[in-house]
Amino acid sequence: MFSELSAQKDGSSLLCRPAGEDQGLVFERVSPAYTPCPDRYKVGDRSFSRQYAHIYAARLMQMRSILTERAQQKWGSNVLVRKLCDLQTGEQCCIVGTLFKRMELQPSILKEISEEHNLLPQPARAKCISETDELILEDELQRIKLEGKIDKDKCVTGSVIAIYGAERNNGKFTVEDFCTADLPLQTARPALSSDRFVLLASGLGLGSSDADSMLGLQLLVDMVTGQLGDQGEQNGAATISRVLIAGNLLSQYTQDKDTATKPKYLTKKTQAGSVDAIRLLDELLLQLVASVPVDVMPGQYDPTNFTLPQQPLHRCMFPLSSAYPTLKLVSNPYQANIDGVRFLGTSGQNVCDIEKYSSMSSHLEILEETLRLRHLAPTAPDTLGCFPFYQNDPFILEECPHVYFSGNAPSFESKLVKGPDDQEVLLVTVPKFSSTQTACLVNLRTLQCEPVSFSAFSATEDDEESEMNISH
Repeated sequence: MFSELSAQKDGSSLLCRPAGEDQGLVFERVSPAYTPCPDRYKVGDRSFSRQYAHIYAARLMQMRSILTERAQQKWGSNVLVRKLCDLQTGEQCCIVGTLFKRMELQPSILKEISEEHNLLPQPARAKCISETDELILEDELQRIKLEGKIDKDKCVTGSVIAIYGAERNNGKFTVEDFCTADLPLQTARPALSSDRFVLLASGLGLGSSDADSMLGLQLLVDMVTGQLGDQGEQNGAATISRVLIAGNLLSQYTQDKDTATKPKYLTKKTQAGSVDAIRLLDELLLQLVASVPVDVMPGQYDPTNFTLPQQPLHRCMFPLSSAYPTLKLVSNPYQANIDGVRFLGTSGQNVCDIEKYSSMSSHLEILEETLRLRHLAPTAPDTLGCFPFYQNDPFILEECPHVYFSGNAPSFESKLVKGPDDQEVLLVTVPKFSSTQTACLVNLRTLQCEPVSFSAFSATEDDEESEMNISH
């Protein structure tokens, strides 16, 4: 692991006599093979004149054959696969369709502006599920209410599944069992001869007033570039072949939503809070890209389009760092092959949205659920903004990744998941750096992951300073 590579070597302590110019060691950084997938989430004609029903129809059409095959594997090749219009009361059969969860607590602009209800604005909720929620399955033509052995609180709108059971006299379908598409096929990983690492960081939160966060961020930059620690640390830093920053580069406090409603004479000489934050980000990226390739993903609070897939940040915002070919501005979601290891991930909007509209609270559990559903963002476009695709759904997983991550998580978690066809996927929730001072390192050779924590100087109640700590 990285901690073993960067362990202190004999005679290499910072307290030793400095080595002469002719005795200084030079650590060559490993250069991995990198193959981006820029067209997967590229939006060409940005037309919002289409209906969102097309993306649901395309999703169901693409997933139907996959789920039919999975249903026959699970319940036998002779299982009856019916459409809703062909249902017969009491007949045991399988149906493939899209889930819709009717939630009483789901925010609705129609309810808020309705004059006949006279509703007061409701406070923001962490969870929007309740006992009165109903689960409905629909296909191209019809829909039917579900009951039985299916957890309605865990399910979310937009998931395409196969259910097995029968329709009852009350018009509801009693579910006896259900299955998901599960993991797609996976390309085998190449065998690497040495340890190589990819550093994942997220939620830098630039533009906030947290000085400890800035110190921890500078320590992270110094560690990656080899400016921190003794020869052992520098030897470990040389094995970091790439840095991936997963969204929310700027703090939410850089967004002044009142500016649009203020009179122009009040905002004539004011400057957006994101300007200084972007300038600071450019300076930090300049330090990194001079030493290591860096991929930068946009997030919820970053200056790009709000709907998924978010397009790469514009290079004109980074006049200093964009001069280096090692800076790659990528989309959200992100997909690329690094030394034959396929990375796939988002900045966390899809996971946070599912957390709000389901009973699942662990980001790692939600990440695994989306992998089993074979879909990155099932709640889009219902409660998560996305582009109105009409020919295909790009969020469907067509090939199984080796590393599947989500950014801006409350804490670091990782798990190795195995699929039915011997797939192995490393799930990683990348913590928000501005609040946890933690990044994580993925070993491309072993698919192991470990956190790297930076705790800055801070004063206790007795004004006693604690030591600066870098742990991994």
